[in-house]
Amino acid sequence: MTLRLFNTLTGQQDELKPSDGDTIRMYACGPTVYDFGHIGNFRTFLQVDVLRRFLLLTGHKLRHVMNITDVDDKIIRNATAAGIPISEYTPRFVEAFFEDLDSLRVQRPEVIARATEHIEKMVELVEKLSATGAAYRTEDGSWYFRLSAFPEYGKLSKKDLSGMEDGARVDVDEYEKDSARDFALWKAAKPGETAWDTRIGRGRPGWHIECSAMAMEYLGDSFDLHAGGEDLMFPHHENEIAQSESVTHKPFADHWMHVRFLLVDGRKMSKSEGNFYTLRDLLLKGFKASAIRFALISVPYRHQLNFTFEGLTDATNAIDRLRTFYQRITTGSFPAGENADLQTACKDAHSKYMEALANDLNTAEARAPIFDLVRAANTAIDQGKFSTRDRDAVLAVLQAFDAVFDVLQDCDAEPTQRALEWAKSSGRMDDVAPELVERQSMTDEMIESLIAERTQAKKQRNFARADQIRNELAEKGVVLEDSKDGVRWKRK
Repeated sequence: MTLRLFNTLTGQQDELKPSDGDTIRMYACGPTVYDFGHIGNFRTFLQVDVLRRFLLLTGHKLRHVMNITDVDDKIIRNATAAGIPISEYTPRFVEAFFEDLDSLRVQRPEVIARATEHIEKMVELVEKLSATGAAYRTEDGSWYFRLSAFPEYGKLSKKDLSGMEDGARVDVDEYEKDSARDFALWKAAKPGETAWDTRIGRGRPGWHIECSAMAMEYLGDSFDLHAGGEDLMFPHHENEIAQSESVTHKPFADHWMHVRFLLVDGRKMSKSEGNFYTLRDLLLKGFKASAIRFALISVPYRHQLNFTFEGLTDATNAIDRLRTFYQRITTGSFPAGENADLQTACKDAHSKYMEALANDLNTAEARAPIFDLVRAANTAIDQGKFSTRDRDAVLAVLQAFDAVFDVLQDCDAEPTQRALEWAKSSGRMDDVAPELVERQSMTDEMIESLIAERTQAKKQRNFARADQIRNELAEKGVVLEDSKDGVRWKRK
């Protein structure tokens, strides 16, 4: 199946396909590990995960590279304030990032590249730029990219940069969105800063050179797709193009995918607004990692997502409906045969689901036919018109759905437990919702034991004790559902 994905470079939906006819080579900007990632960061990583999973679902081979920026201005500033070298400062945030990825069920790329492990490649790229005249050295030993050496600068962001001041320089990694100036490739060492002794002098890389060097190291001079958040389009991605194509004279990436910003309650997320949330913040409020995943990917990547707790609750309820249905058809007993109408509904749902994702990863349209199918199947079961072949057909559709959305299996206890352990070690237990602590205290074994006791109590006509157990479980966030096939339960 062909995926047509909006290409920021061309301004239209283009077919995404491997230029070598075999493997799609993609680079996605990873985290800058100066702090814990927030939900805006993870929306981007999750949308890239949707892309990755859909490509794999449709039979493509992938070589997916993600960088870890473990040296830049922010990291140096924070490490200096903490009084430790960056080699001691960044590891805990790298570990936390991968824990959060696992909590959100984000698949790992084929290659994870750390900036500090590729200094030599960055030095080589600066040397090549110098040889072409696109890079120059300043009196303090820093190296800059000469913007006038690349007339196509601005072709990705579509900015009119004709009025830029020739020769004006900017030293910081992140700067004003309309500021087009010669940018730092290599920054001369400053007292107390982490630095490397190299052929181009003692110093450390600028942020932009890191991604170019690592992308070309693992994907070649030109590759199929570059992805990241829309905030990286200018200047970061624009600078990557300029410095890479000035050396290779080839398109750096054929396709560019940018994920839109996330708002919180209609406002830009910021600590000053009091609406800044990390994944751990939400887990400690009692929300499930699967619900956070579902909420962050249910709005298509090219649409701005307005994150609200109401929306997160809706996502929680939607997943509960899916899991209850999945448990119903996998544990229930059904007669042989098939329902012709339901077989047709399964084919239609699968077709609409795949077509929606193939159309620029429209996750909102993709989930709609799945829930329509769930309603139709539930009705058929209630009416006694659901058979074994219907179950198999529905499960096949759900398998394709979960290959991308990945929320059917309840794997939420471990992320929540990790968050609680982190809160305890960080002195943040005051931030934990009281009901969360109580809920986590109930293991699956304890729940099963109480359900067995309740079943025995009902057999002995001790209905008072049976009701007491149901209420006790409900208080601890466990909901029971009695059916002809036995008792099903789920955590709220």
